[in-house]
Amino acid sequence: MQDQQQQGEGRAEIYTYSSSASVYACGFSSRPDKPFRLAVGSFIDDYANKVEIIQLDEAAGVVRNNPALTFQHPYPPTKVAFIPDKSGTRPDLLATSGDFLRLWRVSDEPGAQQGVRLEKLLNNNKGGDFAAPLTSFDWNELDPRRVGTASIDTTCTVWDVERGVVDTQLIAHDKEVYDIAWGGVGIFASVSADGSVRVFDLRDKEHSTIIYESPQPDTPLLRLSWNKQDPRYIAVLAMDSPRVTVLDIRYPTLPVAELQRHQAGVNAICWAPHSATHLCSAGDDSQALIWDLGLLGTLGQQPEGGPPGAAAAGGGLDPILAYNAGAEVNQLQWSPAQPDWVAICFGNKTQLLRV
Repeated sequence: MQDQQQQGEGRAEIYTYSSSASVYACGFSSRPDKPFRLAVGSFIDDYANKVEIIQLDEAAGVVRNNPALTFQHPYPPTKVAFIPDKSGTRPDLLATSGDFLRLWRVSDEPGAQQGVRLEKLLNNNKGGDFAAPLTSFDWNELDPRRVGTASIDTTCTVWDVERGVVDTQLIAHDKEVYDIAWGGVGIFASVSADGSVRVFDLRDKEHSTIIYESPQPDTPLLRLSWNKQDPRYIAVLAMDSPRVTVLDIRYPTLPVAELQRHQAGVNAICWAPHSATHLCSAGDDSQALIWDLGLLGTLGQQPEGGPPGAAAAGGGLDPILAYNAGAEVNQLQWSPAQPDWVAICFGNKTQLLRV
């Protein structure tokens, strides 16, 4: 099912795809030959879930799914992500996290046998089939052999997915790890129920740097997003908080901005893939907001002594674009291949928005 809304000079600004069940996990393909392609995972409190691969057909003005590319997934996937392959030269792989990290090979060339098959199931629990659930993962754009996973067992694991082996496993936090993001070839950050943001460098695996802690004790940090264009900046979310906190890793503990226009808890954040200053956030107030932090005049312009006035600067910033989805938005992705488009998920709907 799909529909579209027209704005401006007759072009569709919003496309909607309706799944048969609630959806949560969502990820864009970055391949140039697969524009507007998304994987969307169901959120059913059961073992039997599924992942659909949908695509916007701009000429026809509809979002379609290919039934041959819909596949069953045990438990709701906590995240889905295509291999970061902007040249389109690598095998067409999709990763999902849940009870394990799984790699799926997508075959959808016209005239060929179409379908999705399990390529690898990666389990780093040496003791058997059981593994602590994975809350999230991130695929390293600069080194696509590497995928980092976050787990409720307090660890982060770096996989060599080509060989199907663990590269590194670290006890990353004191409590459950909820999200992980790469900031370079061998550098990643994670957030946790212990309320901290920690940065790890694989060249020195024994140490990590705590760059931020929740101002309220025992408030979990749920999500983080590392700026794709300027690796000095990380955005983070606290549980049930309407604020987005922006950090400069050069100046630990003191945020450079706090974005405060959401009216309920923020669930998802994503930096623009093509801009160092644009950030999108979405939450339980049914809003997706796009911010231009360049308007603060702070990003990239800190004086030698440290960040100016810190978080107060972001408190008065208004978003440059606001979209009301009509229901709580639980997921958000910005297209790496089509930077004018973001995808949001709410209820059983996935929407593509031109921004």
